[in-house]
Amino acid sequence: MTAVKSAHRTATTLKIRSKSEYAVTRSRDPYYELMLRLFQDETTAQRGRKFLAIVEERQRGGDPLKTNEWNRLLEELDVSRSAFYAMRNKLLGAGLVSNKGGEYKLSGMFSRDLVDMARWWWTAVLNNNLENL
Repeated sequence: MTAVKSAHRTATTLKIRSKSEYAVTRSRDPYYELMLRLFQDETTAQRGRKFLAIVEERQRGGDPLKTNEWNRLLEELDVSRSAFYAMRNKLLGAGLVSNKGGEYKLSGMFSRDLVDMARWWWTAVLNNNLENL
């Protein structure tokens, strides 16, 4: 059996909403709205939002969050070790954060993947010009 900490994390599920009223950008808290699309449980969504905020703050401050600080994160997020790694793996799989060189950093893979899907749908399926996207 694979430990959650070592679980495969190259993909995840994301809820897509078709109504514009559910757009992330229309939310009072876009981070939280995005987390609700990744996590089924509101508590986990709140923890995911808080974890991303910590990663962002530390990255912007020039002191990236280290992976060996996991014990402090468990206390700060009020979460068990297995729940933390399950949440973290989902964020890694979505491409929102990366774990390189023992540091957590925000990642652009999430954005690049969504843009790639949108371009493909727009051009290959809908047969539109990319310039009109």
